[in-house]
Amino acid sequence: MKPRTPYTVFTAIFAALCCLFASCSSVPKKPVEIFTERIMAANQLDLANNTANQGRFADALLIINDSKRRAISVDDPSLIIKTAIYRGNILFSLGRSEEAFADWEAAQAEADRSGLKDLWALAGIYAARGNLLQLINSGSKNSIPEIRDQVSVLIALIKSDNIAQAMGYLVQGMCEKEMQRYADAEKSVRHAIDIHEKNRYLEEAAYDWYFLASIFSVSQRYDDALSALGNSISFDRRAENGFGLASSWQAMGEVYLKNNRREDSAASFNRASEIFLSIGLDDLAAVCSDKAAAAR
Repeated sequence: MKPRTPYTVFTAIFAALCCLFASCSSVPKKPVEIFTERIMAANQLDLANNTANQGRFADALLIINDSKRRAISVDDPSLIIKTAIYRGNILFSLGRSEEAFADWEAAQAEADRSGLKDLWALAGIYAARGNLLQLINSGSKNSIPEIRDQVSVLIALIKSDNIAQAMGYLVQGMCEKEMQRYADAEKSVRHAIDIHEKNRYLEEAAYDWYFLASIFSVSQRYDDALSALGNSISFDRRAENGFGLASSWQAMGEVYLKNNRREDSAASFNRASEIFLSIGLDDLAAVCSDKAAAAR
């Protein structure tokens, strides 16, 4: 066998390199961006909100705390803001109002730094709702028109997030109700209903109808209130939201009682009691059971 010539060696090396490049070309390219932690944080945020909608606020806080940790770990401004906003909502529901307002303020500060104006406005809307509920609980309603006007400005600032707008319309409706401007309250809440139903936000649409029923009830439109509660129950059934279902049946019992339909009232309170009991809210179940007995 003849010794290899330089040309033969060069040909062999070239062939080997061709094989190497050919094998490398079949390797998948790495992703431009990785979303694993962000997806986990977003999923936990949704789970926390769903858990809070079921009245399980302590469990929701544990979940959203982990969502917040993940959002911070990947330095995602949008997720950091959203976890702060909804963590504030959960803390407010737990009666920890100072911490709630601190979270909403932090959310607005982060949104301001990041140029996320819609989220800045949404955080402001939730803070306004917190102020409104505190005023209602204190019995002082003098500042409610100011809160209504503030929310109207925030709604106008929102450019693309119609779900944030829906929340604004709901809070606007809450203000109008407390000011006894029931027609305006209904109009605002129906704006929220249209948005939530169009985007299939089932639990949110259920709550809109529940709140609209309260407007009808205080204005003595009892048949309209019962119809609105029927719609609320329909959406909460689709969402499998036991807490919302029980709350609507309880409200229905109250409306029937106002209309002196005591048998229907007792049946509604019993239905609410059974649902509360099935989801482990024994104290609320007992309250509804007692109301059913009193209605008979």
